Amino acid sequence: MQFRHIFLFAKKDWQLFWADPRAAALCFVVPILLASLFGLIFDRPNRADEATRLPVMLIVDDVNESSELVEHFRASPRLEVHVVNPAEANRRLADRRPGVAVVLPRNWDAGETRPRITILHHPQCVHESHWAEGVTTEIAMRWWATRKLGPTLGEAAVRLPFDCTIQVVEGDRARFNSYSHSFSGMTIQYLLFWGMESGLILLRERGRGVWARLRVSPAPFGAILFGRALATATIAGLQVVSTFAFGYFAFGVTVHGSWWGFVGMVLSLCAFTAAVGLLVAALGGNENRGRNLSVLAILCISMLGGLWLPAFLLPVWLRDLSLFLPTTWAMRGLDATTWQGRSFWDVVPHILILLLFASVFLAIAWLRFVRLDRAQPVTAVPRG
Repeated sequence: MQFRHIFLFAKKDWQLFWADPRAAALCFVVPILLASLFGLIFDRPNRADEATRLPVMLIVDDVNESSELVEHFRASPRLEVHVVNPAEANRRLADRRPGVAVVLPRNWDAGETRPRITILHHPQCVHESHWAEGVTTEIAMRWWATRKLGPTLGEAAVRLPFDCTIQVVEGDRARFNSYSHSFSGMTIQYLLFWGMESGLILLRERGRGVWARLRVSPAPFGAILFGRALATATIAGLQVVSTFAFGYFAFGVTVHGSWWGFVGMVLSLCAFTAAVGLLVAALGGNENRGRNLSVLAILCISMLGGLWLPAFLLPVWLRDLSLFLPTTWAMRGLDATTWQGRSFWDVVPHILILLLFASVFLAIAWLRFVRLDRAQPVTAVPRG
């Protein structure tokens, strides 16, 4: 009988969800639009055999002295070189078009003074300047060795004594896919927002007396809560399916790893979403306070969990701290099953940790609701 009541309450919440078709449609459209935008911004369409080229400006005071070196810079597969004058370089650096400039010295053989290569960069292009420094050092050393030692020892003697190759350890499937990452991240974030909205609806019902009417009905206390959780989880599952289906047909987002692992992640995410909804309803106090606190919490754990940007862009201490957040394990689990191509057993720890968070949230919400129910027992149905 209790299962029957759970499904009846879930059906009621489903009907309320679809009562406003436009609002329901936004729950599916918004994550798709944001995921598409994030994927487009961070997509790098270069093939695996093409090196990423860093745009730099080259400032040369004496073209006759360094023209050969300039050609070495232009021939580098790591740089996209633009030869400019100092005035133009300053103007373009201010706008980050591009954000790095390499200044070659006027004379390489001016007495005993060591020539100095200066690298100018925009304040927000520190990492690019380090990249330019490394490539510049390699090009200048090759040019200097060929120029000074080549006539005596021959060009073969001044070549690097080793070869360096770059290889992906897990094959093509291990390459970062911006669309897979963005669709996973935005899906998780909007599942959290849907869980929040589900909890706020329950808070609204408590304020309007709907909860009191349900409590005086023959339905058990647990059936009311689990009916809400079931409706929240099933709608969350529909959101995941619709978002990834669009990603598959529009951008080729697919599961390269274990399909069972992906299904396990989706089910655990649905359970976690339902737990978030009940937690918001239990601890929110009222609708306005619950909304403000929930939005702040969701945005913080989304950013720290790597839902917006890849986690490797965060500081090391922040990455360590994020291991205590459920969003981190959800994001890593979906990444593992999509573009990383991991096996089912590689994803099992992420599923279990996410279910552990869901269980803790459900336990806290249940105890809180029991306490509220005992503190304010319902003896009659309120009017209005």
